[in-house]
Amino acid sequence: MPISSRRGALMPESPIRKLVPLSRQAIARGIKIYHLNIGQPDIKTPQVALDALKNIERSILEYTPSEGLLSFREKLAAYYQKFHIDVDTEDIIITSGGSEAVLFAMMACLDPGDEIIVPEPAYANYTAFAVSCGAVIRPFLLNIENGFAMPPAEEFEKMITPRTRAILISNPNNPTGYLYNRKELDDIRDLVKKYDLYLFSDEVYREFCYTGAPHISSFHLEGIRDNVILIDSVSKRYSECGIRIGALITKNVQVRKNVMKFCQARLCPPLIGQLVAEATLDAPESYMEEVYEEYLARRNFMIEAINKIPGCYSPMPMGAFYTVARLPIDDADRFCAWLLESFEYDRKTIMIAPASGFYSAPNVGRNEVRLAYVLKKEDLATAMMLLEKALEIYPGRTS
Repeated sequence: MPISSRRGALMPESPIRKLVPLSRQAIARGIKIYHLNIGQPDIKTPQVALDALKNIERSILEYTPSEGLLSFREKLAAYYQKFHIDVDTEDIIITSGGSEAVLFAMMACLDPGDEIIVPEPAYANYTAFAVSCGAVIRPFLLNIENGFAMPPAEEFEKMITPRTRAILISNPNNPTGYLYNRKELDDIRDLVKKYDLYLFSDEVYREFCYTGAPHISSFHLEGIRDNVILIDSVSKRYSECGIRIGALITKNVQVRKNVMKFCQARLCPPLIGQLVAEATLDAPESYMEEVYEEYLARRNFMIEAINKIPGCYSPMPMGAFYTVARLPIDDADRFCAWLLESFEYDRKTIMIAPASGFYSAPNVGRNEVRLAYVLKKEDLATAMMLLEKALEIYPGRTS
């Protein structure tokens, strides 16, 4: 039998999806699962998007341009202007989800062995994409005790080596909900400029910032116009995860040319998804206002509930719709599996993600989990009750 590739062996399992077989077994046993493990909102997709899907009248579902539909990119450019992100249509390349945008950015900018500095915990697939292109993640570990805040710039600078080619940030952060302030971003800007690095900036959750201050995009940072690669997606803010539409935005002409080669190799982003996403941009402002208020209320409710459970702690996330919480457990991977295999209360359980999968560094986050507040408050209340009941009887409880 042929031997599979070393690259395949190095690809990490998804901490979000690797427990799915256990969840299916639990469902088969008649257990109701409250899903806090994945960023799949339960909020309705905008009606204009659903109407666009129903009313497609094309007789041929054809290829689109590899960079995406012009009309969609024009509307996206206008959308970014509302956030004072000054980009032109030609700066925008449509991708099959934000994940493909991250992968193409790495493939276009990095060579095998090049290093990317990533503050961690971070979106788990960053490591998978780095493995795919032969790049190396250099994790900069952050601490739950101070809410995963960035350290002084001089500490961050110590991570830079002759092989460093990029810094990757998620702002607001998935999985912690951390939101970078102006000084932190200026410090990163200074390092990017000093060492001529790329700045991959994942801004998928820009409309979910709970501090009252406007979101600061990496495109707002002066002097690094050609260094910034912005990653975006319609999935989260419009509850459109399944249409797989994202975007890669950059002013760097050479990077765009390189990205387009990968886009041409995969032919085009999904036609139907683009039509739906384009229509979504006509959703009334009241849609996002209502969604924002709903997530804010859910955040406040869930964080308060977590911190009331003996032995548990979560900092207050400032953005997105996730938090990383510390639990009184021996091993989060074991606990998350136990919830699906061995625990039930009133024929119910919860599904959460072990935070170890959001660190590329080994043996980190062993007593931390990521929870997504993507359920209505009544369901969150049940989920928090189930978490407390589970911790009371978990064999590996530590305190």
